[in-house]
Amino acid sequence: MNVNKVDVVTALVIVESPAKAKTIEKYLGDGYVVDSSVGHIRDLVSPKDVPDDKKECFGKLGIDVCHDFEPLYAVSSNSKKQVAQLKKALKKVDELYLATDEDREGEAIAWHLLEVLNPSVPVKRMVFNEITKEAITEALENTRDLSDDLVEAQETRRILDRIYGFELSNVTRKKVGGGASAGRVQSPATRLVIERERERMRYVTAGYWGLKTEAITDSGESFSARLLEIDGLRIATGKDFNEKGNWDSDLVSVLDENAANDLSSLLEQKTLQVVSVEPKPYRRRPASPFTTSTFQQEAGRKLRFSASRAMGIAQSLYQNGHITYMRTDSTTLSDTAISAARKTIESSFGVNYLPSEARLYKNKTRNAQEAHEAIRPAGETFKLPDELSKELSKDEFLIYEMIWQRTIASQMTDAVGETVSVKLEGAVKNDKSDQEKSLVFSLSGTVISHQGFRQVYIEDVDENESDEENSSGEEQVLPEVKVGQIVSVTNSIPEGHETKPPARYTEASLVKRLEEEGIGRPSTYAAILGRIIERGYAWKKGTALIPTVKGFAVTQLLEAHFPKLVDYKFTAEMEVALDDISNGMWEKTAYLKAFYFDGLDGDIGLHTKVVEREDEIDPRAVCGVSLGETPEGHAVYARYARSPYVEYRDDTAGVPEDLPLDQLTVEKALEYINAPPDRELGIDPETGLPVVAKQGRFGPYVSLGRFPQWPKASSREGKLYRLPHHLKVMKVAIAYLKISISPEDDDSVLRVINSPKRGIGKSSLDKAKSFAESNRVSLFDALEQNEKLEIKGAVLKSIQSFTDFCRSLSTLDSLIPADLLIRIFEDSGYKKEILGAKNSESQLKVFEELIEVLKEFETIEQVVAELDRFEELKQQPKPKTSSLFDTMTLERVTFADAMQLLSLPRTVGKDPSDDLEITVQNGPYGPYLKKGSETRNIATEEELLTISLEQCLDLLAQPKKFGRRAAKPPLKELGVDPVSEKPILLKDGQWGPYVTDGSTNASLQLGDSVEEITDERAVELLAERRAKV
Repeated sequence: MNVNKVDVVTALVIVESPAKAKTIEKYLGDGYVVDSSVGHIRDLVSPKDVPDDKKECFGKLGIDVCHDFEPLYAVSSNSKKQVAQLKKALKKVDELYLATDEDREGEAIAWHLLEVLNPSVPVKRMVFNEITKEAITEALENTRDLSDDLVEAQETRRILDRIYGFELSNVTRKKVGGGASAGRVQSPATRLVIERERERMRYVTAGYWGLKTEAITDSGESFSARLLEIDGLRIATGKDFNEKGNWDSDLVSVLDENAANDLSSLLEQKTLQVVSVEPKPYRRRPASPFTTSTFQQEAGRKLRFSASRAMGIAQSLYQNGHITYMRTDSTTLSDTAISAARKTIESSFGVNYLPSEARLYKNKTRNAQEAHEAIRPAGETFKLPDELSKELSKDEFLIYEMIWQRTIASQMTDAVGETVSVKLEGAVKNDKSDQEKSLVFSLSGTVISHQGFRQVYIEDVDENESDEENSSGEEQVLPEVKVGQIVSVTNSIPEGHETKPPARYTEASLVKRLEEEGIGRPSTYAAILGRIIERGYAWKKGTALIPTVKGFAVTQLLEAHFPKLVDYKFTAEMEVALDDISNGMWEKTAYLKAFYFDGLDGDIGLHTKVVEREDEIDPRAVCGVSLGETPEGHAVYARYARSPYVEYRDDTAGVPEDLPLDQLTVEKALEYINAPPDRELGIDPETGLPVVAKQGRFGPYVSLGRFPQWPKASSREGKLYRLPHHLKVMKVAIAYLKISISPEDDDSVLRVINSPKRGIGKSSLDKAKSFAESNRVSLFDALEQNEKLEIKGAVLKSIQSFTDFCRSLSTLDSLIPADLLIRIFEDSGYKKEILGAKNSESQLKVFEELIEVLKEFETIEQVVAELDRFEELKQQPKPKTSSLFDTMTLERVTFADAMQLLSLPRTVGKDPSDDLEITVQNGPYGPYLKKGSETRNIATEEELLTISLEQCLDLLAQPKKFGRRAAKPPLKELGVDPVSEKPILLKDGQWGPYVTDGSTNASLQLGDSVEEITDERAVELLAERRAKV
């Protein structure tokens, strides 16, 4: 079939992306129209967007959990225009080809297109693994129907992710705050990062020593060997120590610095004898072709690319026809691909590098799916990387070259050679003890006689998998020695070592671990890793993932109250079940019902867990990480409440979000606790208020006066202040407490006189108020003189009952505040009124929280005094503040600088032409002047303090430059971006510092700093930003 000359029918071909559409269009004739859906066109509806007539069933989750978990979908606002375009194109054709990717997501996109477009023409499902002319031709000739199993599998995953995420995120947001969320794969992945940091926090570093000896043979050959044994005991290395810094075996000898130095001295002018020379054959097989997971790992290790950056580049290469589909679990190659690889090997490297038979690989990954080939270069012949060097960007070239090399290497011969190990013995005698010690030294090296696949490609390893000590390395040149030969020691060098805690996960090593555990699918790893960082659960320092206090808080909540849902085995079993659904082995609704309602593996269902356990969760317990104790035995914690802070007894202090927890020791925490909160620069002579310089959340600033000093959140006063004072139940409770020691508090009397309802109406109260004002008495006194108010009947009895009750409270002064309030609520009848209310549970919960706080106070006078102080603090005006200029620092700002800053905004004068004031001030886009609605930019911040009226009038006389102000000069010039080939600038924007190449902007992330950002990090930020848009 010649697809370039099809003109019998007209057909619409729909793919996911415009780039893919453009490539495919090259291989189709005039009878085909190719368009794209631009990703998913619809998704589960957001609960807030559920139509009113469906709120009852779908309002909470966008899913009707009571009726077979029916999902409610909505076309996204971004897709409506594209859907309209596709519908219009569909009216002009006779056939529809759905050519989205051949995986669950692709099948789901095709199904949603079918549902939304509702075509009246024949529909065919067209799938291919690479975008080449041959592959497109074959796909057109071998169309199929949509796979219901694949669609249902994707839908089940989406529903499961929604109910897991929404139910648990609702809890984490309430208990942790800061927009904390949970996810089916995200949360176990975060837990892995947290557990590794816990290992590092527990780790105790140990020191140990070794000895490297340099020797020479009779023929003059020099070499070095390391001490292996002393008196038959092996010398300890880092692997012999546990996390507490102790060694576990009596079969090793641990050298300290003195012992190593003594041995070094004793070995001077000594000889050693060769006691063994053991050659062993060396053979290494090539690694298998790339799966999605191994590709992400290797891109991280070899190129230092994040998973999202690597996948974004691979997506571009696939859509432009250079590689096969990049989301795959398979390590197999098609016969065509094997043939292409073998031809390339023979022509480029020779027959010596070509095995007699093709290599076949089996998957080692749990739950691997063989739907696609491994990732490889596209086509029946593989283009050499150099052939594409002018066509590809630098990043694309590096990724294509790596894929090409790995694919070719996978079909090449083994690397072979010989590894030789040599042992030497000697003895030394200590002159003081006259005790002889026997020593064994060793050296080894590998000589590669045939490079095989290594000619093309060598797989990288994770940093924590390499042995930093005792690594002799391949290709080390060994001396020609024989057993019995004597060599002379020329020098001995003591070598000090320290054990190292387990290395933090990198994106590459975390992807590897997730795959080993069977958690999630490799196709989603890049998105999951990105989400962990975006949510603020971890940040990257170089390639290492460093968890935050917020990440600890969310993980601790889930571990303590929903342990099954972050259990690695359970999460992997969920993945197996989802695969079983895609294979038709498990019915979707039955699984979702078991997970959400009934429970799996003897556990209770998710919904029941949330309902039963949410109220049990103590935010302080889950949001705190113990750092240890002071010498006096007082605990020190790192905590999270919108931002991280440390706590010691009643004292707290904020800490940087990017301070690794394994570096936040008790001593470091106390440094933050004891640091002065601000620096007083002087006293303003006009107001008498102090002028203070301080570090704030959004940078350094100066203030005229100090902010109100609120009590520590953990103190009894702080707990009292944090209660929801705006709720009626709190207002009523506080009013009764105040009346108990002062019935003359008119505001409190008005608050509770009808709580509970007593039938005392507005007219009666107005009479009492009027009497009180006329006779200059309190409202309560007026109510007590009720016979003078001309009020009769039931209302009069209610007033008398109320005043008698309030007077009786003074007789209960022996009760502690908590017991007094309980008695008040019982005897007044207000508790009975609460119990009859619709929201009784929430009101009682607030009441109980207040009671718990009141238990920390001894007298009601203490409580009322603190409540009055609370009102005073709320009424205190906030001091005037001003941010420091970019050229100023907190350490160097002076009183004079501060007074000038606090003079802003500054009135310069009036425009004589219209008598309007001209002011100068700082804004989001820098300094500017303003007259009425007219504004003009000012060049520098310093000019705000010096610009004159005449200069302002000159600026106003110039035509206004529409749009944003002229860009500030860059903070720093970095290198050239390899994709755009444009210079990268570091700039300061409205939302903080960012890097830009003129086309793409990327904000600096947690852990990045203006002072330390490198060219490589800037390139990475821009690449990750491109991958998201």
